[in-house]
Amino acid sequence: MPEGPSVKRFQLLTAPFVGQVVAKVGGSSRQRNLKDLKATRLQDSQASGKNLFLAFGAVLEAWTMGGSPSPGPVEEEPTIQGKADRRACSLTRAQEGQEEDVAQLSPKEHSVQRKQETERSVPDTSDAAGDTWQWLHFHFGLFGSIRANEFSRANKPNRRGDWKDPVPRLVLHFDSGGFLVFYNCQIHWCTSPTVEPASDILSPKFHRGQALAALRQPTSICYTLLDQRYFSGLGNIIKNEILYLARIHPLSQGSLLALSALESLLDHAVQFSTDWLHKKLAGKGLHYQIYLKEKCPLGHEVMQGTLGPQDGFKRLSWWCPQCQPRGLLEQRRLQK
Repeated sequence: MPEGPSVKRFQLLTAPFVGQVVAKVGGSSRQRNLKDLKATRLQDSQASGKNLFLAFGAVLEAWTMGGSPSPGPVEEEPTIQGKADRRACSLTRAQEGQEEDVAQLSPKEHSVQRKQETERSVPDTSDAAGDTWQWLHFHFGLFGSIRANEFSRANKPNRRGDWKDPVPRLVLHFDSGGFLVFYNCQIHWCTSPTVEPASDILSPKFHRGQALAALRQPTSICYTLLDQRYFSGLGNIIKNEILYLARIHPLSQGSLLALSALESLLDHAVQFSTDWLHKKLAGKGLHYQIYLKEKCPLGHEVMQGTLGPQDGFKRLSWWCPQCQPRGLLEQRRLQK
């Protein structure tokens, strides 16, 4: 799934639409009451880790940041892509896939996702301390993305040989003539955004002390890095890359590593994530050091394994045994 830098870029794509009124709603999502977004105003857009939050409010409601008058009646959208501007997209789905794990969503996972969206309904926010906004929470899956004023186009045939464009989960057309398209994401209503700046690796309020304390636990370091309670937005790509940059084996026990090594790892986590975001905003690709590689930059053979807690989710990992050796204390511990 998209990691913190990608979701932050999605949020920046939606920001110019804040203050505009939704004229049409389309998409394949079965989430209830999405059609009710028609004639509402997009009030706010926030990103936190791997999650995106959009707020909608009544057009007649006072909007403190200004905005245009309410538009007249609009017609329902007959099709999703029939009358929209279908420019060729600047990024192919293959490029987006480089940001994800080498995996595919199973039909069962798709079924569960659809069922979850169908069962959730819009909450009543009328009692929320003067705030009558309704919030949509987006959590993106494999190949999940947002497009502004363009639809994603198929860049290769599917297994059946058909050239079918990806189907949007949600399309929001605005009174300005622009539109936002959301792909492969879970959508549900919430009363307010769940934002924890202290754990967000891209936030200026990221709490290094809290993150450092988490890393010092007697747990494999690669497990801790994916714990969104302390490293919101940090995903599998960032995990693999920063462990290589810090020369730390993914299964190293955090409690056995030197404080200086953990601080270096934190520095790499923040710097790598920030640099990745800047490259995305500049339209540049990311050059991996270890992720998906057969050899490290020094020419050593790279090992690959599926690592994770015994009772938790396991993720693909890549590491160089020569550049990222297990520490002496750990080796002695394993020999006992």
